[in-house]
This record gives sequence, C-alpha cells and structure tokens, in this order.
Amino acid sequence: MHRREMLLTTGATLIGLSAFPMGWASAADNKKQKILYYTKSAGFVHPEVDRKKTDGKLSRSEKLLTQWGETSGFDVVCSQDAKVFDDDLNQFDLIAFYTSSNHKEKKHPISDEQNTKLLDTITAGKPFVGIHSATDTFGSPGTPEIDPYIAMIGAEFSMHDKQQKAKNLIVSPNFPGMQGLGEYIELMEEWYPFTKFAKDLHVILVQETAGMEGPHYKRPPFPATWAHMYGKGRVFYTSLGHREDIWTNKIFQQILLGGIAWALGNAKAEIPPNIDQVTTEANTLPK
Repeated sequence: MHRREMLLTTGATLIGLSAFPMGWASAADNKKQKILYYTKSAGFVHPEVDRKKTDGKLSRSEKLLTQWGETSGFDVVCSQDAKVFDDDLNQFDLIAFYTSSNHKEKKHPISDEQNTKLLDTITAGKPFVGIHSATDTFGSPGTPEIDPYIAMIGAEFSMHDKQQKAKNLIVSPNFPGMQGLGEYIELMEEWYPFTKFAKDLHVILVQETAGMEGPHYKRPPFPATWAHMYGKGRVFYTSLGHREDIWTNKIFQQILLGGIAWALGNAKAEIPPNIDQVTTEANTLPK
C-alpha cells in the first residue's frame, strides 16, 4: 500500500460536525462555554504570550483567542496568575495552556499541588488544550522519567533548531479543523521535536523531517499535533504557535479552533491510537 493511503486509513471518523466553526454555544443550557487560557512562563517567555510587548495588557495570542471566541461562541478568561488554580476549576469548560518551565531552576507555571489538582480535574473529564511550549512545562528533560503532566499532554519537548519552512503531513483529514487543507500544510515556524510519546496518541499532523536543517531534526517523522484521552478528559495539542504570523494565519486558526471544538465536545470524532501506524519510528532520536 502507498504510504499516503496507509496513513489515511488511520484517520479519525467525523461524527456530525456542523458548519465549522459555528454553533459552539452549549446546546444543553444555551450558555456560552468558558475557556481558561493560561499563559504564565516560568522559563522562556514566547513573544505571543509576552505582555511586556503589549504594555502590560493582554498579549497578542490572548487578544486573538478572545476575539475568535467572540465570533465562535465561547468566552475566554486570560490569566498569568497561578492563583486561578486555587479557585474552583469547574467554572471553566476547558483549560488551555501556552506555558513554559525553567527546568534548570525547577520552576514551573503552577505549583506541584496545583498541577495535581489540574491533572485530577482533567482525569475527571475537564478538556485540555496545549499550544506550542505547553510540552515544555514540567517534564524531566534528559531522564527517562515520564512526568504525570507529560503523560497527560502526550509528549515532552526536547530541543529545536532554527526556524524554517517545513511540512506537516495531514494523517487524520477528518479531524475537526483539518477539512479543506489538502494532504499537508507548509509553514515557516519554530518546529518542536519531542520524546516520551504517549502510546495512545491519535496523531493528526506528522512532522516531515526530510530536508529540515539542524541536528535535532535528523530523525524519522514524528507527531506534531495530536489528540487523546486522559482519563475522561479530552486532550488536544499542537506544536504550532510560536511566530506572530502563525497566529494571524487562517490555517492555524482553523486547526486550533477545530481542536478546541473537539475538546469541548462540540465536534465529535473517533480518535483511535495511530501513532504506531503513521509514525512507526517516532521514538527514534538523533544520535
């Protein structure tokens, strides 16, 4: 079987997505769903979550996600204050992270106790969405240990090389947000390699490493965007989201909003584990 045909046979089956991305308001009580978008950085502060670049006001990504929510039918609460995790997390219908840790100093965007509360909340059914450096949060770089947060989000960031134009192959074309994008997307971005992949990942986008520059990409193709379950909670992650022009790109907007729609339960899709079929050597790292 041709590689492309083999990959597509493992794609998700869409089960009733209405005209994307309309109709996101909760049908049960006609109330807008509420998302917590948490963007605290204990390590490197990515430009798109850096409030210093916006004179202390909402960062660019916070503004954009809030605007997208206004047109798509959900409210966004933006925070960089960990105290929000001391309150009742059930006030939110979904929790989204664009965060980072300082691994050298062992500093994280939330405390260990707050992280335990977060993971328990997701296990009980709270949806979670991770963007870009959310996989560079908690974790145990350089060790074989798999941190509980990493098990939840699905993989651990390792190290990236220079920003460059590269392709992501679409291997789950029916997953919400993938419609109409063709066989692959090609973008200029800061591409994240990973380790410690969860075995139950439903891979949506595959990082095509052939021709990429830099030692950290000298490895077989690996997952770049995925979905899976953590207990009863739906988890969606995309490595996209570093560059300013990514956040203004309609492709990224469609991918992220599709993932949010699925995580919220507004767009349904089967997500069988396919990591072993579409990225057979995902855990083969550069020498």
